[in-house]
Amino acid sequence: MKLLNQSVLSNFILLGFPVPKDLQPFLFLVFLSIYLMSITCNLLIIGASCWDQKLHGPMYFFICIFSFLEICYTSVTMPRLLRDLLSDDKIIPIQLCVVQFYFLFVFGSTENFLLSTMAYDRYVAICNPLRYNSIMTRRVCVFLILASWTGGFLAPLIPAIFLSTSNFCGTSFVDHFYCDFSPLLHHFCITDNIDMIEIVFFILACVVILSNFVFISSSYGLVISIIAKIPSPKGRSRTFSTCGSHLTVVCLFYGSIIFMYVRSDHSVPTQKDKVVSLLYSVITPTLNPLIYGLRNKEIIQALRKGLK
Repeated sequence: MKLLNQSVLSNFILLGFPVPKDLQPFLFLVFLSIYLMSITCNLLIIGASCWDQKLHGPMYFFICIFSFLEICYTSVTMPRLLRDLLSDDKIIPIQLCVVQFYFLFVFGSTENFLLSTMAYDRYVAICNPLRYNSIMTRRVCVFLILASWTGGFLAPLIPAIFLSTSNFCGTSFVDHFYCDFSPLLHHFCITDNIDMIEIVFFILACVVILSNFVFISSSYGLVISIIAKIPSPKGRSRTFSTCGSHLTVVCLFYGSIIFMYVRSDHSVPTQKDKVVSLLYSVITPTLNPLIYGLRNKEIIQALRKGLK
């Protein structure tokens, strides 16, 4: 067993983004605007789904839960990022760092399972429309949501337990704007376990990310094959519009997280990695409600009715 001959750390210092100090207030305003926009847009979708009876079907129930999940997801990283942009004190206790890591991956894993649930909903609606109401009952919808959240809370449990029981050595500087797995990995005091931990995390990432991605891709492959058989171009367009928003969200989400986590080499994060992390943890959750809202006439009508 190889131990680093250094003192055990009790705190980390998040370095964030390497920007000049005089630009940090401007960057703070930019990220604050993005965060407030994300919260506001997702709350509007939740409100529209609650006050309009037409939006009480399974699809909008899932969108409502998805919007709530996006609020939770961004709220794990954004408040800390905003604080660090205005403060010279970027110290974060290791216990709090592990908590942030756990909940970031809880909400990220839950989003994977929820996107699969929403893909299944669209598959049933388009490929088996006559039985849609009998299959996607309220009880089934609630079960799928609970299963998604349960899977989300269980998926990162092993890495989180290992992090919480490990000692960290070396420099206290973490070259990231939140506590991600890769930067924490290189602060372990016991270096012999790093390869094993990387393998465990890689397997978990593949199971959670790739299994859901394959399921979603297969579902939409069947959906597209059904849509292609519709003789009317207008009918094809109208049918595809019901799942186009979800497909766009899936592409944005998986395009970034596959690059970040489905790889065996968790080397020290680069600036490119931080930009990709910013994309899926901040930018994508802000774009998602805009995609669902702007592409969905029912949600727009419900918002207009509710805001009158």
